[in-house]
Amino acid sequence: MVILAPRSPWRVCARAPLPPARFVTLSLAVLLLTLIATAAQAKPNPRYASIVIDAASGEVLSAANADAARYPASLTKMMTLYLLFEALDSGRLSLNDRLAVSSHAADQPPTKLWLKTGGRIAVKDAILAMIVRSANDVAVVVAENLASSEPAFARRMTAKARELGMNDTLFRNASGLPDDAQVTTARDMATLSMHLMRDFPQYYGYFARTEFRFRGKTVTGHNNLLDSYPGADGLKTGYINASGFNVATSAVHDGRRIVSVVMGGFTARSRDAHMARLLDRGFARASLMDGNDWIAKTALFDGPGRAASRASATPTKAVGTSLAVAESSPGADGPVTGQGDAGDPIRELIAQAKSKDTPSVSTVSAAWAIQVGAFSTRRQAQSLASRAAAALTTDLRSARPAVMAAEGDASVFRARVVDLREAQARRSCQQLQQQGMECVVVASTR
Repeated sequence: MVILAPRSPWRVCARAPLPPARFVTLSLAVLLLTLIATAAQAKPNPRYASIVIDAASGEVLSAANADAARYPASLTKMMTLYLLFEALDSGRLSLNDRLAVSSHAADQPPTKLWLKTGGRIAVKDAILAMIVRSANDVAVVVAENLASSEPAFARRMTAKARELGMNDTLFRNASGLPDDAQVTTARDMATLSMHLMRDFPQYYGYFARTEFRFRGKTVTGHNNLLDSYPGADGLKTGYINASGFNVATSAVHDGRRIVSVVMGGFTARSRDAHMARLLDRGFARASLMDGNDWIAKTALFDGPGRAASRASATPTKAVGTSLAVAESSPGADGPVTGQGDAGDPIRELIAQAKSKDTPSVSTVSAAWAIQVGAFSTRRQAQSLASRAAAALTTDLRSARPAVMAAEGDASVFRARVVDLREAQARRSCQQLQQQGMECVVVASTR
């Protein structure tokens, strides 16, 4: 009798064909999962919004969800800065005034400067802290020093928004920290960006800063587009969980300025890359439009700020220059220019503000200055002049850094602190020497 060995059940399974019904079911399941994954990847970003505007004509070059409600995050600080610039413009504050820090301000969550209750911060440092570091504690300091409380200041912010035509914006705080009722739109943020540039050209240069010195330390910022996108010279970034990554940017190419706002980015890097693409497309589209002399159109924008009538010192920053030019003595330098400045409306407004604030020779002939160095580049001179002015006591309200080209030698730039009386200049030079900085006292007309 022959005994047959039983077949391995594993070998039977390996050889048996898969039932058609099971094969179809498995295939459908795989296909369904693939479709679900693809749909998830292609699902629209519910927080996304953008707008691109030609600053000359005001024409919208592209827009997506531009009027949909979004959370502004730290773009809120642009309105806080607008009201602070108004206070400076009216003379209620000066850049050297020191603002008191309350416990409410000191208790704000990061990002912050870690100010202490009972301390003080200079207005100029407050401006830079909000723009560069997006410091929440500083935003509250500004709010409480300009109004009776932060909620009262937020009501003023909303009222100003209506005045500027930002009809879909509601502010509840000065910083942009989470509040479900604090909403805006990409279009409204672009409107605010335009007003900041046109109503306060003398302060717009601050938005180009990527770092500043505070209490002996260098404070760095978040706006990488200022370094990565050619021609970008402001404005502001923002982020909270509910908003995603926001940014408002202004850039100039070949004399044409574009303002763009992106809201709801998934990451800072992807937001910046998307902004760069929008700006590229905006400039390409704008170049196809019929050009007009938009300087003649600036009067159409003269709203509450009345930019054309302002006469103030002129902070500005072209690509590759520092804010020290912005703080220089009016008339000491020619207009600072950079890539594609010719025909740029904001540069023109800055130049107008500078020329209106230029003193005559007779006005400055009796003034004195401190010279701290002479350099072969304007930038080096700007840097040292600003350091010298910052090192002096705060009671020198009229003093400011300046860069002056040497007479008969356009390759030499003198770093000075100007607009001092003789006695002030001599005391201040002694003070700088005690801090290890060499200086000489000169008549400012020399």
